[in-house]
Amino acid sequence: MKQPKAIWLGVGLVLVFLSLFIFNSSNVLKADTAEIYPQLEKFSDCLGIIEKNYVEDVPPEKLIEGAIKGMISVLDPHSAYLTKEGYKEMQISTTGSFGGLGIEIGIRDDVLTVITPIEGTPAFDAGILPGDKIVKIEGVSTADMSLEDAVKLLRGPKGSQVTITILRESEKSPFDVTITRAVIHIQSVKSQMLEPGFGYIKVRNFQVDTTEDIYNALEEMGPLKGLIFDLRYNPGGLLDQAIAVSDIFLSEGKIVYTDGRNPEDKTEYTAQAEGSFTDFPMVVLINGGSASAAEIVSGALQDNKRALVVGVKSFGKASVQTIRPLNDGSAIKLTVARYYTPSGRSIQATGIEPDIWVDEKVPVKDDGTTRDFIREKDLKDHLEPVEQEKREPGSVEDSVNELLKKDYQLKYGLDLLKSWEVFSQARKAA
Repeated sequence: MKQPKAIWLGVGLVLVFLSLFIFNSSNVLKADTAEIYPQLEKFSDCLGIIEKNYVEDVPPEKLIEGAIKGMISVLDPHSAYLTKEGYKEMQISTTGSFGGLGIEIGIRDDVLTVITPIEGTPAFDAGILPGDKIVKIEGVSTADMSLEDAVKLLRGPKGSQVTITILRESEKSPFDVTITRAVIHIQSVKSQMLEPGFGYIKVRNFQVDTTEDIYNALEEMGPLKGLIFDLRYNPGGLLDQAIAVSDIFLSEGKIVYTDGRNPEDKTEYTAQAEGSFTDFPMVVLINGGSASAAEIVSGALQDNKRALVVGVKSFGKASVQTIRPLNDGSAIKLTVARYYTPSGRSIQATGIEPDIWVDEKVPVKDDGTTRDFIREKDLKDHLEPVEQEKREPGSVEDSVNELLKKDYQLKYGLDLLKSWEVFSQARKAA
């Protein structure tokens, strides 16, 4: 007798899923089949009911993809299923050139929320702030929308516009912001001299060329009396770049170590003496928009007593993700380890505490109203701890003075370095 299609579909999918769980390879570990069988049977029942009773035919691949998305969505905010298109976009974004608005987003209290806008991008210039809730994209509600689907709606051709509806704590009702998309090439590193002998390097994110750009900037600056290393509003990026950047400023000592369930995820990274810049004092600036790779660098420099960390507490993401490609061109971004600073601190959901707290909340209005940053601890299912003024260009000195006038944390950092030099000279004289 011919069996109903739903039953065969269910049994076939159970066998497929079971083979994935018990297959022993570099990516999949053996599972306790006694625990898996009942759950797969329930999964098969659901598939059969949908196949038999749903009002329309649904392709099996759509159901399986939905099941995978749901399975990964219950893990943590940084694990995700990437479709073929999503995987390609992720690969493009790490090169520093991609189309879109320039914001880091996450899910907070089941609402799509801005973690931080990236400086110099359309979103930043449009006044988008950390903590803004995106409740609609082009009139489409973001309720229950996945991060991948949201990114897909936010990105588009250069020059096209997208309207997002923002809910901000300081406003009584949601309001629309229309932003013109751009092909965003994030200039990872920005550098300049603040005063003779005192350098300034800002790192916006950690991408494939970040370490090289920092090294070149330091070479061009020449001998320094002090350096301000700005990691504010830096959402992170590539782990290997964070390690290499830390290594530039350290001649020895531990940089970071990771600890996961698998042996390959338990790794310790140490500094090498070759090519290091260690003969000047440093101040590292952080804020609530400093996350992930930015926290690895600030934690390494802080624990090794290489730099003073100044600002406010960082975001607090101390987990490591890896990409596991799937056979059809899609991929899984999976949290595989936690990372720890050299002294053994886990800053997951707690953040890097600055050595010197210099408060600078995120401005919301011209009337002085302020609000706090959104941080890792505010994201759903997080891992627990174990408009800019336009002015005519003037001289370099005028430009620096204007910058210091607007940026109290930066000015404080420079004053610290200058004081450092004065006290060092006084000690030598004594």
